[in-house]
Amino acid sequence: MFHTAIAGSLPKPAWLAETGKLWPKWQAEGEALARAKADATLLWIKLQEDAGLDVIGDGEQSRQHFVHGFLEQVEGIDFLHKVEMGIRNDRYKAMVPQVVAPLRLKGRVHATEARLLRAHTQHQIKFTLPGPMTIVDTVADRHYGDRVAMAFAFAELLNQEALALQADGVDIIQFDEPAFNVYMADAADWGVKALERAAQGLSCKTAVHICYGYGISANIDWKKTLGDQWRQYEQVFPALAASRIDQVSLECIHSQVPAELMALLAGKDVMVGVIDVASDEVETPEEVADTIGRALQFVPRQRLIACTNCGLAPMQRGVAEAKLRALAEGAALARQRFGA
Repeated sequence: MFHTAIAGSLPKPAWLAETGKLWPKWQAEGEALARAKADATLLWIKLQEDAGLDVIGDGEQSRQHFVHGFLEQVEGIDFLHKVEMGIRNDRYKAMVPQVVAPLRLKGRVHATEARLLRAHTQHQIKFTLPGPMTIVDTVADRHYGDRVAMAFAFAELLNQEALALQADGVDIIQFDEPAFNVYMADAADWGVKALERAAQGLSCKTAVHICYGYGISANIDWKKTLGDQWRQYEQVFPALAASRIDQVSLECIHSQVPAELMALLAGKDVMVGVIDVASDEVETPEEVADTIGRALQFVPRQRLIACTNCGLAPMQRGVAEAKLRALAEGAALARQRFGA
């Protein structure tokens, strides 16, 4: 019961990249950078195992950004002439690349990272990819002129890489779709369909991560405007429950998400966010177990996975390490409390 996993990202060491940033600059180039990325990945594999996590990820150590790490290997995208664009319904501004031609993969995207991860742990491994809708919301379209058409074009490329990751030995492939919490009607209408296209043909476990964003000021300020109840999940969970996706990752601890919304995911594994990524205060095992207990009112124990609310990338490394230990210790305490 109550396997533990991270949503995806982990802080990059200071010798790899700038710290405390979502778009950090690398500290090296060429072969030195490649070696530093691998070293950071090996470090976080060991730290996740030492913390006691069940499902291990690469911490996205080789990606400057969770979306752009994929886009860098896509033809038809102009990175040389970035433009400023509002992201997540203008919640914040970012310099983004432009889609200027039909999309096609240059080759494998994450083979090096996935194979390194598989070779260095006996645990189940999860690998994350950006979801089609979230990619569309993070690039400027100068070619397709249609968000849905562009989303499905990206979904085809994601599917190619996902199938290859499965062949690399990945046990769980997770697509990150924070845009589902912003464009709820579109997510229920075509976003889930594009997500299923990205996961087409996979026999490994598939997951989607839907959060309210990293613990940065723009996201924290946005959450303050959402009122006493955050019900965004209510619009997309029924479509996900009817989909072929196996697992759904959501925010829980220190959020205003009504816990009963988890009941809308009947038949799915639910990755319950029991670690807050918007606070440096480290949860106690008791707090983690309490959050799991609340979720058990609506999620069968065999389907509950204890997870982080979102990625930990902008955090200080020491804080992130402590939160990983709290995650594992809290899940262990929950097994004692709620075990059959």
